Amino acid sequence: QVQLVESGGGLVQAGGSLRLSCAASGSIVSINAMGWYRQAPGKPRELVATITSDGSTNYEDSVMGRFTNSMDNAKNTANLQMNSLKSEDTAVYYCHTNGRSRRLLRFDSWGQGTQVTVSS
Repeated sequence: QVQLVESGGGLVQAGGSLRLSCAASGSIVSINAMGWYRQAPGKPRELVATITSDGSTNYEDSVMGRFTNSMDNAKNTANLQMNSLKSEDTAVYYCHTNGRSRRLLRFDSWGQGTQVTVSS
């Protein structure tokens, strides 16, 4: 089993920055990708950013140029640096990862969620 623990959420003024971290632990052989989703009240969960183990990244259009997703393969940790935050970035952010555990079994795990609130 693989578990994800998120940290770094909080309250910040518009234009400010936050950095979210997502640490994976458990029976990990390899991680294929780590990503970030967010969900605002009354809205569906949306994919914000992804990163694969080789460093390839993808971003949702609204965060491109403001958010940077990175990964430390040795620590099985992803970091989402969020700059120039806007009120519309307010949401609960969830980390997600998939890969291979022992005996080549697949895992697909979610973090507990961390609240990001951006005030105007």
